[in-house]
This record gives sequence, C-alpha cells and structure tokens, in this order.
Amino acid sequence: MEPGVLNPLAVEVMREAGIDISAKRTKGVFDFYKRGTIFNYVITVCDEISAERCPIFPGITKRLRWSLADPAALPGSREEKLAAARCIRDDIRQSVLTFISEIAPWKCQL
Repeated sequence: MEPGVLNPLAVEVMREAGIDISAKRTKGVFDFYKRGTIFNYVITVCDEISAERCPIFPGITKRLRWSLADPAALPGSREEKLAAARCIRDDIRQSVLTFISEIAPWKCQL
C-alpha cells in the first residue's frame, strides 16, 4: 500500500495541541523495511471498516491495531469534522499514554 497525503484536519487539530506536523509527510511501511529498521511494536490506527486496507508491517514485531476513525472519511460540516478529528487526536493521545504506562510504567505518569 502506498502512503497517502497528510490530512489538513490532522494538521489543524495537532496545531491546536501545540504540535506542528505541517512539514511532515506520510511514509510507506516498506520504506522502513527496506532500510532494515527494526521495531519492537507496530501500532496501526485503522478503523473496523478499512481494516483490510491497513498496512501490514513485515518482520518480527508485536503488532497492535487501534480502531480509530479515518479523518479523511469523516462526515458532516467542516466544524463537525474538526470536532471529530479532535476526538480522534485525544483518543490517540490517551491510547499512547496507556500503552507507555503498560510497557514502561516507570517512564509515564498519567
């Protein structure tokens, strides 16, 4: 699967949280594989509907899938999409904090 484009909604809601991702680009999983990058964990964030299109990361790693809505597929007005994208951002933040507290509880305080 080829990498997509950076979603403008994601850029906007991350900027609201004080994180500028506007200069970032999406990357394909095989870019990492070809470089020989090794990961202990690979976390994908595909929702149930698009799970079959979610990239498969080759190699020996622990794979986790967090079912989150795709900001590119959000319905509604611009404001409704922004509100939903904020919820997705906040869900990802909480999932990351929970994940860190489970694998390295001494490094994260919730």
